[in-house]
Amino acid sequence: MVDSPFAQVVDLLPERLRCSMKQLPQAKREQVEEIRLRQGFLPSVLDGAGEQDVGDTAVTGELLRQVLEQASQASAHTVLDQVQRGFLTLRGGHRIGICGTAVVRDGKVATLREISSLSIRIARAVVGQAEGLLPQLLEGQRLQNTLIFAPPGAGKTTLLRDLVRGLSDGSVRPPLRLAVADERGEIAAMWQGVPQLYVGRHTDVLDGCDKATAVSILLRGMNPQVIAMDEITQMGDVEAMIQAVGCGVSLLATAHGETMEDLKRRPVYRALYQAGVFRRVVLLHGSGLHRSVQVEVVT
Repeated sequence: MVDSPFAQVVDLLPERLRCSMKQLPQAKREQVEEIRLRQGFLPSVLDGAGEQDVGDTAVTGELLRQVLEQASQASAHTVLDQVQRGFLTLRGGHRIGICGTAVVRDGKVATLREISSLSIRIARAVVGQAEGLLPQLLEGQRLQNTLIFAPPGAGKTTLLRDLVRGLSDGSVRPPLRLAVADERGEIAAMWQGVPQLYVGRHTDVLDGCDKATAVSILLRGMNPQVIAMDEITQMGDVEAMIQAVGCGVSLLATAHGETMEDLKRRPVYRALYQAGVFRRVVLLHGSGLHRSVQVEVVT
């Protein structure tokens, strides 16, 4: 029997913390999205209803170091030298966000010291959303450039991942070659070269570098038919997407917002809109069972 995502994460924790987490009711465990550990405060778990304290013993600096060492199977010092981006990806696609005192060299974060808090995000793949949506994003056999537009927590990345999987595995049309520019490691969650969250058998993933650089590398080296990326935030991302479209590649991407008016008003997104990059905009509202999906055709 395969352990649940929550059980996978809890098994990586030091014994005292693991025992506290296992006292949660089973129904609660399946809803937990993050485990939050802040030095000097009780551990807490985060789900759709907010944060809830767990156990009766405050988190210490030593406990934080133990969590890093046990979860990564390496010394805390070794781990901190690898987390310039502020997080560590674990087997199973789970990730630990790390806060503390940053050591800056040459204008960049070189390492972290004096850890103050950890956020352990539990990865859960949701499969099956793509099949009903993909036909609305296709014209003939070609995927139309598509932007998933929604506020934080609405499931943009989860939906993006399933669309990548559906296109790559040929759920509703013959399989396509997908390339994922996974700057923050949230789409495929690579661990030792293997995607921990399934993104399809015809998908290539490049993570750990900015999207503009990744798109250039993928175009030159992997001959993709579709490039997917998460969290458009700056003009460099826009320029990379325009470059990809000019090479005949289709796009899948996500961005923060709630309405088509947001897309037209905010500078970075307005540049995309005015350039006519995207032909479909998927608007997500709400979350979980209360989420609605609206597809806008951009002409």
